[in-house]
Amino acid sequence: MSQFWAFIGSIRWQDLVDITFNSYVLFRLYVLFRNTNAFRILAGIASVWLVQEMAASLGLILTSWALQAITAAAAIIIIVVFRNEIRSVLQARNFKAFFWGSPLRETPTPIETIVDTVFQMGKKRIGALIVIPGKEDLRELVHGGIPWNGTVSPEMLMSIFWPNNPVHDGAIVIQGNRVVEVGVLLPLSQRQDLPTFYGTRHRAAGGLAERTDALVIAVSEERGRVTVAKDNWIKPVLQPEDLAHLLQEHLNISKDDGGDKQRRERTRLVVAALLSFIVMTGIWFGFTRSRDTLIALSVPIEYVNRPFQYQILETSVTEVHLQLHGSSALLKSLKPEQVAVRVSLAKAEEGRNVFPITQENIILPPGVFLHSVNPATVEVVLDTPASKVVPVQVDWTGRLPEGLILSEMAVEPEKVEVMGGKTLLENIHTLYTAPVRLDNLSRSGTLSAGIILSPSSLKLAPGTSDTVTIRYIVSEEQ
Repeated sequence: MSQFWAFIGSIRWQDLVDITFNSYVLFRLYVLFRNTNAFRILAGIASVWLVQEMAASLGLILTSWALQAITAAAAIIIIVVFRNEIRSVLQARNFKAFFWGSPLRETPTPIETIVDTVFQMGKKRIGALIVIPGKEDLRELVHGGIPWNGTVSPEMLMSIFWPNNPVHDGAIVIQGNRVVEVGVLLPLSQRQDLPTFYGTRHRAAGGLAERTDALVIAVSEERGRVTVAKDNWIKPVLQPEDLAHLLQEHLNISKDDGGDKQRRERTRLVVAALLSFIVMTGIWFGFTRSRDTLIALSVPIEYVNRPFQYQILETSVTEVHLQLHGSSALLKSLKPEQVAVRVSLAKAEEGRNVFPITQENIILPPGVFLHSVNPATVEVVLDTPASKVVPVQVDWTGRLPEGLILSEMAVEPEKVEVMGGKTLLENIHTLYTAPVRLDNLSRSGTLSAGIILSPSSLKLAPGTSDTVTIRYIVSEEQ
């Protein structure tokens, strides 16, 4: 029990926000995409992924790799194959509806109005073509439509398909209780087994139904017969009750559309929300708490907030060795640039300063924790910037060839200005060139040599060359 309470106490408020936010996003994706083919395929991919994880934990290497490849390929395929369905779900809702929209508030399609009007048009020999979309997007298959956005009513439908109306030959699209488009052109069916008396309206109805999950109602103006196309079938409907039943099945509406259905819907959403929370909690636990692993990492120290009047003369170390722990999944993906050690020099003074390396100095990604740091302190020597003019001396090495002497030598320039810490410059009296070998000199001449700056914190003043010219005269020994 004590371990349980210790675990509860280790949960940060950031962890609760992280789990809650991602649970809500997962729940909203379920609300938006449920009852779509893409959601069913995605559920299958998730099942394959779970099996793959089980195979990996059991040491089934080949099976794990195969399932991992299938999961990756299926994720790409679902985006390509169901791109229209995914786009229709996301584009049909604004940003607010994406996070707050509720399926309980969707406006129902007036089935009774549509059924009565369709059979009235059949009696009056008025041709009609009505599209009731499903979940899939129709925009890549239909074209030529005119935006309408009128409320579905008997008068509205009659007026649209009245023979003298300019748009009566096209189809209309009904979503909810609105006629969203009129004069729409549908793709024609290429099937050869359709009855010969089916005209263009019937072939258009069959063509769209074959390619999408829409239900299409066609009314023949010659015979007054009502025909319905859905999926790969197209058949006449003789009774209004039969058409109402087909529409109810298509729209997933039952006769008890009262309080029972609303309660079932709310219960289903509550269960989905709880499952989303449980799934995200499990994923969070798997990433942050399972299989705690320890790794070592060397990280360079960054010195920040240095007072402008000082410069860093010397540091005891340039990097620290960290031991980090966390879940193996997080540590495997950890990159060196995600970890930083920063020491603030804001309160530093001139001279030697000692700073402890604590948790506050170390920046780690979420879910990764500090175990130990070595060394635990760092020494930084600060000094006031200053400049000084010092002579340059040649660093001769070796010996001249036998019988020769160096009779005269001059360095240009003789002195250079260097910059560095005030305390450091007090101990600097001479600068030396890079080593010049005497055994390579056999006659008089000139040569160039670089100036050695030691320690490395020394710098030449702006405009000062880092090399000098050496003029020398070699003569024979008397």
